[in-house]
Amino acid sequence: MQNELTWSDFEKIEMRIGTILEVNDFPKARNPAYQIHIDFGIEIGVKKTSAQIKQKYSKDELVGKQIVAVVNFPKKQIGNFWSECLLLGSIGNGKEVVLLSSDKPVENGLRIG
Repeated sequence: MQNELTWSDFEKIEMRIGTILEVNDFPKARNPAYQIHIDFGIEIGVKKTSAQIKQKYSKDELVGKQIVAVVNFPKKQIGNFWSECLLLGSIGNGKEVVLLSSDKPVENGLRIG
């Protein structure tokens, strides 16, 4: 096991459910990626991120999908784009990412814990 977290450390990470609203190509990214807009509900609003998930997902299959993301990281500039959250997923061979999602529809913004 790598570095163990304390319960206090875990409570600082805000993982939330959000629904993908919009997906655009990100031609200026070093590796094939999308720019993604995600609705996290009234309290958090819409946040954007970039993700290198083109190997597994088309734009059409992402729109409307509920995913899990960390929403309390500081903004990070990626090329000419500001990422405001981090999508979570499992990373397989070749760095292919499969997104974490809810198996049933839930309210946007719900906290994962």
